[in-house]
Amino acid sequence: MTASDDLLRRIEQDPALATALSWPGDFDIERRDPIEDLALHTGTPLHPIAGCGAGGTYFLCGDAGAEERPVLYADSEGQATLIGADLVETITLIVVLPFWRDLAKGFAIGELGSDLRADRPDFDTERDGLLQTLALPPTSEEEAAARLLAVAARTAPNFVPRVPDDDHMPYELLFDADLA
Repeated sequence: MTASDDLLRRIEQDPALATALSWPGDFDIERRDPIEDLALHTGTPLHPIAGCGAGGTYFLCGDAGAEERPVLYADSEGQATLIGADLVETITLIVVLPFWRDLAKGFAIGELGSDLRADRPDFDTERDGLLQTLALPPTSEEEAAARLLAVAARTAPNFVPRVPDDDHMPYELLFDADLA
């Protein structure tokens, strides 16, 4: 069993972990039904593992048990990006930067972090406790953002999803090449 498989199993079996990831991280394992069926032109399988409140879906890419299974996020507006080289990196990102999607809109980490902490004064304590519970390494917001942008840059061409029922129209990249 890979570290990603183990982590997903732990989240599925522990309601407290699942709840902690659903807000503010918006990674909800109860929302696994994608808005539409997607496929990759490479034929790599996509396995929905969670969703967000805005209708987006997180997919593990590749066959179960494979060593390399990046995580693809596809939103409900036709945009997508790789967000982690594996589920461990993805969950670290979601815990450390629950506002990661807003980085694609050009918002600064400091501004987003200040807004989050104004709404959730205990965020840092909750984040550190969740990282420890999940046995994930402490990671700075800047390091998590750099990893996100590095993996997002690998999205095209092999991980750009397409809608089979729509003449295989590809999704747009969530992160511009200039940001990623």
